[in-house]
Amino acid sequence: MSKFFVASKQIHDEEIYIKDDDVNHIANVLRLKKDDKILVCDKDVGVTYQTEITQISKNMVVCKILNKIQENTESKIKVSIFQGLPKADKMEYIIQKTTEIGVKSIIPVEMKRCVVKLDEKDGKKKIQRWQKIAEVAAKQSGRDIIPDIQDIINIDELTNMINQFDLVIVAYEEEKNVTLKQILKNIPSSSKNLEIGIVIGPEGGIENQEIEKLKSKGAKIITLGSRILRTETAPIVMLSNIMYELET
Repeated sequence: MSKFFVASKQIHDEEIYIKDDDVNHIANVLRLKKDDKILVCDKDVGVTYQTEITQISKNMVVCKILNKIQENTESKIKVSIFQGLPKADKMEYIIQKTTEIGVKSIIPVEMKRCVVKLDEKDGKKKIQRWQKIAEVAAKQSGRDIIPDIQDIINIDELTNMINQFDLVIVAYEEEKNVTLKQILKNIPSSSKNLEIGIVIGPEGGIENQEIEKLKSKGAKIITLGSRILRTETAPIVMLSNIMYELET
């Protein structure tokens, strides 16, 4: 059954009002009609409803709520990815795949070795596109929320955010001893609702000066093994391992 996301303000009494691009997708791509059933998720609170289409017009689809679905597809482990801005369409790939795995949010970071430089105007356009990619991936994978693609920050802003997390882990190719497995094994099995941040460098990696800034604020520096992973591979590997190790 197809799934769509709406804001809480689009839900009134026993009806849900779907607008914008989803109207075209429902009517012209999926060719759904009145009385067809779809899943609609309140993206603000993560609640999913089974609904029945009652009206389809050019600009709006109206659905009647049949029942609330109690299933929860979201992990209790909340992982945010601080991703050094990569080249070309690698960011789109990272967003798509980590959304499928279960990321909570993705924060693009300008680092010294980033080849990509975006001004404010281009940055806003990118964020809008990336958010749409996250929404499509969330629908496809049956998520209850759409991961938040936040504004681009710099390394100093990142270091100031570290204390907002229970744990921040930085993948660094020069680290040889401390592994992700060791860090995760030290987390008590009783820990719930953890907020974890993972930091990934761009193609050129993270400079030592940036590593020292992150370390001084309490970030854990780890190796991902003897092989150097691409910037688009590392977040997928880290997120997958965190979910496997900590999800219950």
